[in-house]
Amino acid sequence: MSMMPSAHVDTFTRDHLPPADTWPALEFTLPELHYPERLNAAAVLIDDAVEQYGADRPALWTPDGSVWTYGQLQQRSNQVAQVLTEDLGVVPGNRVLLRGPNNPWIVAAWLGVLKAGAVVVTTMPMLRSTEVSTLIALTKPVVAISDHRFVDELKVAAGDAVQVLTYGAGNGFDDDGDLTSRCGHKSGMFTAVDTSADDVALLGPTSGTTGVPKVTMHFHRDILANADTFARHILQPTSDDVFAGSPPLAFTFGLGGLVVFPLRFGASSLLTEKAGPVELAENAAAAGATILFTAPTAYRAILKEKRGDLLRGLRIAVSAGEHLSKETWEAVHEATGLRLVNGIGATEMLHVFISAAGDDIRPGTTGRAVPGFRATILDEDGNELGPGNIGRLAVIGPTGCRYLDDARQANYVVQGWNVTGDTFGMDADGYFTYQARSDNMIVSSGYNIGAPEVETAIDQHPDVVENAVIGVPDEERGSIVCAFIVLREGVTGDAAKRKEIQDFVKQTIAPYKYPRDVRFVTELPRNPSGKLQHFKLRDKVLAEDATTNASQTEQLTPAGQSQA
Repeated sequence: MSMMPSAHVDTFTRDHLPPADTWPALEFTLPELHYPERLNAAAVLIDDAVEQYGADRPALWTPDGSVWTYGQLQQRSNQVAQVLTEDLGVVPGNRVLLRGPNNPWIVAAWLGVLKAGAVVVTTMPMLRSTEVSTLIALTKPVVAISDHRFVDELKVAAGDAVQVLTYGAGNGFDDDGDLTSRCGHKSGMFTAVDTSADDVALLGPTSGTTGVPKVTMHFHRDILANADTFARHILQPTSDDVFAGSPPLAFTFGLGGLVVFPLRFGASSLLTEKAGPVELAENAAAAGATILFTAPTAYRAILKEKRGDLLRGLRIAVSAGEHLSKETWEAVHEATGLRLVNGIGATEMLHVFISAAGDDIRPGTTGRAVPGFRATILDEDGNELGPGNIGRLAVIGPTGCRYLDDARQANYVVQGWNVTGDTFGMDADGYFTYQARSDNMIVSSGYNIGAPEVETAIDQHPDVVENAVIGVPDEERGSIVCAFIVLREGVTGDAAKRKEIQDFVKQTIAPYKYPRDVRFVTELPRNPSGKLQHFKLRDKVLAEDATTNASQTEQLTPAGQSQA
């Protein structure tokens, strides 16, 4: 596959792209997807925006009412680029790891890394040192930038191999270990590196169904393409829109919705470090937000607290990250008048590729292929199925799966199609309806959680002999992590032991991955060769739930009265 001359001095990412014959097909069917050969996404998103919309336009808000203008964001991202290149010797193609909650400095750092021609690796601040160590080993960053509140476990993971800079501690103007201090010494004048449109700009780790995460690779043009498809055609933002949402910027869902989309269209974004659903809605309403991104779980929680009024100022509410049921859609519509924009995306594709808005929405369906993409249903042999069939969701567009040096590339790309691991149905009008995850991924409250990673963490507890983890349906979160655990002889599986194991997992891996449902068993189902049979555990849960529901129904039905 022909690629344009790279600006990267450090050729690590280009050297570790998957073989060309394993890439998905790429299509650029819209005029706006034809980008120049030389392209730096950060220069487009901030420099071009300042020129087009003015330096004084608000760019980033925080819940306390403070604001960074486009001019301030440009200056600080330039300063970050200067610190990286002038002080730390970062050259184009080097990787820079970011760690922090959603706040203005993480956005400035993200833009500054790209301006310097480096490759950004944004990570979840909740990850523990073992998880960060794995990502460092995979992506080999030379510098890590961290919010000072999340630096301890990063430093453990980084050791002496990666230079760590913090921000936000306020340690003084001459603190060499603080990014903001160093930025204060810089002019804020920086010309973005003249990268190629197909130079790697972003490495996005994704939760996998094995313990080793996959790392997706995205080009400078890809970052713009997800704005010029889903955002441009479904959200149709203007410079007056205010974006808000719950997803972390380490998720490409959050990166698009809270950074790339607003900057691409001269809009602004409310960055909330941490907030429950109602607090998020309160902050969004106070800031005059017009576009909100969050998971169905959050919308249900807001309605449960009878605070649907907080959403009525929105122009568009986007639901993604997990399945949006028809019941939730209708409840939100009834309470607020909003027609939730459903969608499915993937880290491999960068953002949403199936959706619908306005009068095109059909409640209960995910939508149709977003302009710029086409989607289909495949059978197990990779053949396209016609309307009315259930099968594997597959998509082709201007973005696509490229894993960093990972044999699992062959599983995701089938005959040019990106096969997402979801089972869908498609009707005659091209509307797609979600059925289930095809693999062993648990999607809980919008978080992707790989069951084997949780199993590995539980196994480290000294009282655990073995365990198996599955996802079980949950009304509030979509799914929750359920662990079946065999304890060593003599240990009692009671409520205290359950909580002890849950707390242990929270200290071992990111807390949101812990098993909310823990069931102690004497043995786990295995086939004759010894392979664990997760499907039997799922069947067991379904059978138990059915029995429980039937028992509850019997208790609620008066004697002698038939059920309709």
